[in-house]
Amino acid sequence: MLKIDILTLFPDLFGPFLETAFVGMACRDGAAGIRAHDLRGWATDRHRSVDDSPYGGGPGMVMTPEPLIPAIEDLAGPKGPDRKVHVICLSPQGKPLTQEKLESLAAGPPLLLVCGRYEGLDQRVLDLAVDEELSIGDYVLSGGEIPAMVAIEGLVRLLPGVLGNPESIETESFRGGAVLEGPQYTRPPNYRGEMVPEVLRSGDHAAIDAWRQQEALARTKERRPDLLSASDALGSGGDSQLIRGRRKTSGKGD
Repeated sequence: MLKIDILTLFPDLFGPFLETAFVGMACRDGAAGIRAHDLRGWATDRHRSVDDSPYGGGPGMVMTPEPLIPAIEDLAGPKGPDRKVHVICLSPQGKPLTQEKLESLAAGPPLLLVCGRYEGLDQRVLDLAVDEELSIGDYVLSGGEIPAMVAIEGLVRLLPGVLGNPESIETESFRGGAVLEGPQYTRPPNYRGEMVPEVLRSGDHAAIDAWRQQEALARTKERRPDLLSASDALGSGGDSQLIRGRRKTSGKGD
């Protein structure tokens, strides 16, 4: 079972998310055990304080070591080699969350996701209680709750049986190689003059597989060339042929 605890100032944000679609199904079926905990439950003063102004001045507030560190230690144990829970802080300063990283986390120990707020966490929280910082992108949000949901959805969909058809995972973008998934089509074959490519209606599975690989590579080259390593280099002639082939096979009605 995938076990995830979430430490947040806004546990109510996770209620509908954890009850909906395949995440909710995984929780109901016992494939995942996910709980959101209110950080203020560990606050010790009458105001249930969790933040204070930064030393050295500056705008905003910083989340204090207490109650964060006691909360993390209660849920995950003290930081060290004997800890059996991996503690992650969602932060724009963390390493990028990738598909490869999700697969590694899904195969690892239970997780505690720490959702920061305000101007971030006191550095001592990171040093004394957090194992890793992860980021979902180079932009800033008001807190770590949405990034935590992104990580949870990416992890839950890797669980066996959650998506129904295991091929859905095997053929996705970013899995098993640095290419995007190619275009998808369904009925009707002609919509407002835009045709489903003829090869997809041919029944020739070898030709369909080749077309999909070509489309995936061409789309990656056009949209995310940074994903293609030198070993994947297509030569300038190959690039143009793939892109021309994509346009020729996309199909338009008269």
